[in-house]
Amino acid sequence: MSQLMLERAAAPRGLDEVEVAEVMHPGVLTCPLETPLRDVARMMALYRIHAVVVFGEETDDTSGAGLWGVVSDLDLVRAAVGHEPEDRAAGGTAVTPALTVAADESLLRAAQLMSEHDVTHLVVVDRGATRPVGVLSTLDLARALAGW
Repeated sequence: MSQLMLERAAAPRGLDEVEVAEVMHPGVLTCPLETPLRDVARMMALYRIHAVVVFGEETDDTSGAGLWGVVSDLDLVRAAVGHEPEDRAAGGTAVTPALTVAADESLLRAAQLMSEHDVTHLVVVDRGATRPVGVLSTLDLARALAGW
Protein backbone atom coordinates (compact mmCIF):
# COMPACT_ATOMS: atom_id res chain seq x y z
CA MET A 1 0.00 0.00 0.00
CA SER A 2 1.41 3.44 -0.92
CA GLN A 3 2.30 6.01 1.74
CA LEU A 4 -0.52 8.28 0.53
CA MET A 5 -3.06 5.47 0.84
CA LEU A 6 -1.79 4.69 4.35
CA GLU A 7 -2.12 8.34 5.34
CA ARG A 8 -5.66 8.50 3.97
CA ALA A 9 -6.57 5.28 5.78
CA ALA A 10 -5.46 6.74 9.12
CA ALA A 11 -8.15 8.00 11.45
CA PRO A 12 -9.11 11.54 10.45
CA ARG A 13 -8.01 14.27 12.82
CA GLY A 14 -10.31 17.01 14.03
CA LEU A 15 -9.88 20.57 12.81
CA ASP A 16 -8.50 21.47 16.24
CA GLU A 17 -5.68 18.94 15.73
CA VAL A 18 -4.46 20.17 12.33
CA GLU A 19 -2.32 23.27 11.85
CA VAL A 20 -3.01 25.74 9.05
CA ALA A 21 0.52 25.17 7.66
CA GLU A 22 -0.34 21.53 6.94
CA VAL A 23 -3.06 22.35 4.39
CA MET A 24 -2.48 25.93 3.17
CA HIS A 25 -1.22 26.81 -0.28
CA PRO A 26 2.34 28.04 0.25
CA GLY A 27 3.37 31.22 -1.53
CA VAL A 28 1.32 34.29 -2.33
CA LEU A 29 0.48 36.05 -5.58
CA THR A 30 0.14 39.79 -5.07
CA CYS A 31 -0.76 42.97 -6.88
CA PRO A 32 -0.81 46.70 -6.06
CA LEU A 33 -4.03 48.57 -5.23
CA GLU A 34 -4.31 50.17 -8.67
CA THR A 35 -4.14 46.89 -10.63
CA PRO A 36 -7.11 46.68 -13.04
CA LEU A 37 -9.47 43.79 -12.33
CA ARG A 38 -8.87 42.41 -15.81
CA ASP A 39 -5.22 41.90 -14.81
CA VAL A 40 -6.27 40.27 -11.54
CA ALA A 41 -8.53 37.95 -13.55
CA ARG A 42 -5.61 37.11 -15.86
CA MET A 43 -3.45 36.22 -12.84
CA MET A 44 -6.16 33.95 -11.46
CA ALA A 45 -6.65 32.23 -14.81
CA LEU A 46 -2.94 31.89 -15.60
CA TYR A 47 -1.99 30.45 -12.22
CA ARG A 48 -5.30 28.65 -11.63
CA ILE A 49 -5.81 30.30 -8.23
CA HIS A 50 -8.86 31.70 -6.48
CA ALA A 51 -7.38 34.69 -4.63
CA VAL A 52 -4.81 37.45 -5.05
CA VAL A 53 -3.38 39.40 -2.11
CA VAL A 54 -3.46 43.19 -2.58
CA PHE A 55 -0.72 45.47 -1.24
CA GLY A 56 -1.16 49.18 -0.60
CA GLU A 57 2.44 50.19 -1.17
CA GLU A 58 5.55 48.92 -2.89
CA THR A 59 6.82 45.80 -1.20
CA ASP A 60 9.21 42.95 -1.82
CA ASP A 61 6.34 40.53 -1.07
CA THR A 62 8.20 39.12 1.93
CA SER A 63 7.94 41.85 4.52
CA GLY A 64 4.17 42.08 4.77
CA ALA A 65 4.42 45.88 4.64
CA GLY A 66 1.35 47.40 3.07
CA LEU A 67 -0.81 44.27 3.28
CA TRP A 68 -4.20 45.63 2.22
CA GLY A 69 -6.74 42.96 1.35
CA VAL A 70 -7.69 39.93 -0.73
CA VAL A 71 -9.55 39.72 -4.03
CA SER A 72 -11.18 36.30 -4.38
CA ASP A 73 -12.68 34.87 -7.53
CA LEU A 74 -16.15 35.56 -6.13
CA ASP A 75 -15.21 39.19 -5.36
CA LEU A 76 -14.02 39.52 -8.95
CA VAL A 77 -17.29 38.17 -10.33
CA ARG A 78 -19.37 40.42 -8.07
CA ALA A 79 -17.37 43.49 -9.09
CA ALA A 80 -17.62 42.67 -12.78
CA VAL A 81 -21.43 42.59 -12.77
CA GLY A 82 -22.45 45.82 -14.47
CA HIS A 83 -18.89 47.12 -14.71
CA GLU A 84 -16.10 46.64 -17.20
CA PRO A 85 -13.01 45.21 -15.47
CA GLU A 86 -10.98 48.25 -16.59
CA ASP A 87 -13.37 50.47 -14.59
CA ARG A 88 -12.45 48.79 -11.30
CA ALA A 89 -9.17 48.25 -9.51
CA ALA A 90 -8.01 45.61 -7.06
CA GLY A 91 -7.99 48.11 -4.18
CA GLY A 92 -11.65 48.98 -4.68
CA THR A 93 -12.65 45.34 -4.86
CA ALA A 94 -10.50 43.69 -2.20
CA VAL A 95 -12.00 42.52 1.06
CA THR A 96 -10.23 44.69 3.62
CA PRO A 97 -8.57 44.48 5.89
CA ALA A 98 -6.93 41.25 4.86
CA LEU A 99 -7.75 38.66 7.48
CA THR A 100 -4.70 36.78 8.66
CA VAL A 101 -4.13 33.56 10.53
CA ALA A 102 -0.86 32.24 11.92
CA ALA A 103 0.62 29.20 10.18
CA ASP A 104 0.75 27.33 13.49
CA GLU A 105 -2.89 28.11 14.37
CA SER A 106 -5.48 25.32 14.27
CA LEU A 107 -7.79 24.83 11.32
CA LEU A 108 -10.66 25.14 13.75
CA ARG A 109 -9.63 28.72 14.54
CA ALA A 110 -9.20 29.45 10.83
CA ALA A 111 -12.68 28.06 10.11
CA GLN A 112 -14.11 30.24 12.89
CA LEU A 113 -12.48 33.34 11.37
CA MET A 114 -13.83 32.51 7.91
CA SER A 115 -17.30 31.95 9.28
CA GLU A 116 -17.34 35.05 11.51
CA HIS A 117 -16.15 37.33 8.69
CA ASP A 118 -17.91 35.58 5.79
CA VAL A 119 -14.72 35.18 3.74
CA THR A 120 -13.37 32.31 1.68
CA HIS A 121 -9.64 33.02 2.01
CA LEU A 122 -7.24 33.92 4.81
CA VAL A 123 -3.70 35.21 4.40
CA VAL A 124 -1.37 32.93 6.35
CA VAL A 125 1.44 34.67 8.23
CA ASP A 126 4.32 33.70 10.49
CA ARG A 127 3.30 34.00 14.14
CA GLY A 128 4.09 37.47 15.47
CA ALA A 129 4.73 38.89 12.00
CA THR A 130 2.80 40.17 9.03
CA ARG A 131 4.91 38.44 6.37
CA PRO A 132 2.54 36.38 4.20
CA VAL A 133 3.66 32.79 3.71
CA GLY A 134 0.57 31.38 2.03
CA VAL A 135 -3.19 31.41 1.58
CA LEU A 136 -5.80 29.19 3.21
CA SER A 137 -9.07 28.67 1.35
CA THR A 138 -12.36 26.97 2.10
CA LEU A 139 -11.32 24.25 -0.35
CA ASP A 140 -8.23 23.60 1.80
CA LEU A 141 -10.55 23.19 4.77
CA ALA A 142 -12.78 20.83 2.79
CA ARG A 143 -9.75 18.68 1.92
CA ALA A 144 -8.85 18.49 5.63
CA LEU A 145 -12.43 17.55 6.55
CA ALA A 146 -12.37 14.83 3.90
CA GLY A 147 -9.21 13.41 5.44
CA TRP A 148 -6.99 14.20 2.44
